Amino acid sequence: MLKFQSLDGEPGGKVLPVGGKAGWGVAFGWMRDNKGTMEFCDLKAQYRRLKARVDARMQAVLEHGRFILGPEVRELEEKLAARVGARHCLTCASGTDALLLALMALGVGPGDEVVTTPFTFFATGEMITLVGARPVFVDIEPAAYNLDPAGIEAAITPRTKAILPVSLYGQPAEMDAINSIAAKHRLAVIEDAAQSFGALYKGRGSGNLSTIGCTSFFPSKPLGCYGDGGALFTNDDGLARAMAELRNHGQAERYLHTRIGINGRLDTMQAAVLLAKLEVFDEELAQRQKAAGAYTARLQDAVRTPMVLADRTSAWAQYTIEVDERAEVEKALAAAGIPTAVHYPTPLHLQPVYAELSREMGWKRGSFPVAERAAERVLSLPMHPYLTAEQVEAVSEAVRSAVGMAVNRG
Repeated sequence: MLKFQSLDGEPGGKVLPVGGKAGWGVAFGWMRDNKGTMEFCDLKAQYRRLKARVDARMQAVLEHGRFILGPEVRELEEKLAARVGARHCLTCASGTDALLLALMALGVGPGDEVVTTPFTFFATGEMITLVGARPVFVDIEPAAYNLDPAGIEAAITPRTKAILPVSLYGQPAEMDAINSIAAKHRLAVIEDAAQSFGALYKGRGSGNLSTIGCTSFFPSKPLGCYGDGGALFTNDDGLARAMAELRNHGQAERYLHTRIGINGRLDTMQAAVLLAKLEVFDEELAQRQKAAGAYTARLQDAVRTPMVLADRTSAWAQYTIEVDERAEVEKALAAAGIPTAVHYPTPLHLQPVYAELSREMGWKRGSFPVAERAAERVLSLPMHPYLTAEQVEAVSEAVRSAVGMAVNRG
């Protein structure tokens, strides 16, 4: 029996058990060529292509020995800032730390509230809670699964300190409308762009669409390192200075501490990896777009395929469809050797850790129906720049077959 293994796109995603049919690998030559494996996100293929560049960059760090805040960190920050058009970029140890540092720099703390989405990876709400504030959830819009601006004002109270939209699956949220509401109420906006670095909103780079933008370089992100990493973007000099100090134990200069911070630095080796990958990032984005277009052409009459709105682009961190009878479809795809993931199966207001908050706020199942429906139906398919046409065709045919079987049994 052939074995197929997957690499999930995020720690919070659900990956199906290993399984497969021998006949599937025989039918599709690409599986034989890949030694019987198919990856949810093929980082090994990317490394084979970039090996010389990545190795050279990493070797340079080994030789100069400046492993913390070395010259590659500053070089990366300058290139990332230039790419999104922001005045400042501060790298950090993870996308989660980026959210934490943004909230800390804005002074969000006990007694404050932050309006955000319940349909996201847990870190979005977790960091709000970690600084002592309260996440206040607003439902998503159904087209792109992002925070619905129509519900934000009703959630704003005198305690609201910021709005934290998530640019989910690679596509920016409706940032102009969100920024307009924030300006009216004198609130900061933090864009959680962990999945959307490389995407555009009305010609502007995701990450540079609000007061502070945060992104992640988790390995399977569109731009990923070989460990954890993240970055923050801002055009505010004061916030940039605060975040730079906060990520390094609150130091304004060596051994002079002006605030309580964290050890949130991006190490130099990860910066070296990112610099090598950044050289081909535009090409990889184009390949993601090509794969997404091929999926949509083959699946749009069988399932609900992703919708990219006309005034923006997607970085295609995931290719996420909606299906009825998801459990049956997952099982059938696993049997066919197709790795899948669910991003995300449980909205934040239904997470056990937020049970008390939900009681206080009067939230229950049914409070955020669009998010809850999406959580029950979404299914992410293999997505990375090195998908071949044959792989997309094979996955698409397996999805169509699985959906057909589920419908017939229904």
